[in-house]
Amino acid sequence: MSAIIMGGSAQIAGNIDVSYRQDNLIAGDLQLVTQNITLKTDQGILQRGTVLSKDETGVYVISKLTSATNNDGTTSTTTPSSIVVLADTYNTTNGDVTAGAYFTGEFNANRIIIDDSWTLDALRDASRPFTIFFKDVVNADNPT
Repeated sequence: MSAIIMGGSAQIAGNIDVSYRQDNLIAGDLQLVTQNITLKTDQGILQRGTVLSKDETGVYVISKLTSATNNDGTTSTTTPSSIVVLADTYNTTNGDVTAGAYFTGEFNANRIIIDDSWTLDALRDASRPFTIFFKDVVNADNPT
């Protein structure tokens, strides 16, 4: 029996065809730079598009904006020393994981996953020095 090729790809009878659906995370033509990173253990499942930062040990965790009250009663915020965007979904429950991350690029602000400590404006300001930009994008998917 020979395989029947339809639409440019062979499919075995009985298999389910899973169609690709773009997630619209990438939002521009700026050159994407990717690199492997180490995700810290015990963060659960981290989804593609999660914004991460390096912790004091050099592994990546969910990025947080930290605030502190100064002696004079004013509040100061500390931005992370690095910001990256997770390229795929990874499970960190069983130990540190080597993962791919975007070190530069333009990303859809409606598709990223951020910690509640951030506002989008604060994240945009903090990520700009790292050549990471978060844009407001209108989805043009077919509404049906």
